[in-house]
Amino acid sequence: MDVDRLIGKGISFPPRIGADGRMVWSAGADNIRECIRVILMTEQRERLRLSEFGGGLGRLLFEPNTVTTRHLIEDRITKALAAWEPRIAVDTVDVREHSMNPTEAIATIIYRVVATQNQERLSLSVSLSGA
Repeated sequence: MDVDRLIGKGISFPPRIGADGRMVWSAGADNIRECIRVILMTEQRERLRLSEFGGGLGRLLFEPNTVTTRHLIEDRITKALAAWEPRIAVDTVDVREHSMNPTEAIATIIYRVVATQNQERLSLSVSLSGA
């Protein structure tokens, strides 16, 4: 079984040109990780023909780095991935204050790839005001 074919592939993000002069593609688990980042970092109403797409985490930029804000981040991540990435099932989302930077929260997402049942982990930083 070709896992990359089963999971899918697309143009890599960020889009770039390879050494051979062609567009670089990502496939399989790499493609899923790139798509998760695109979903979460896209603001709602940013895409003209798909205005509901995105996680809207950028809107939290000036929010304080509190437990309430971190719960809001968890909720937005869970809902956005359930709506826009059918290739995964989210197991847990954990958002904690960055230990060395009070203006950042670190979101750790543990998910399963539906087609293979492989468990994956992705962490990303969310910028906040820190106050």
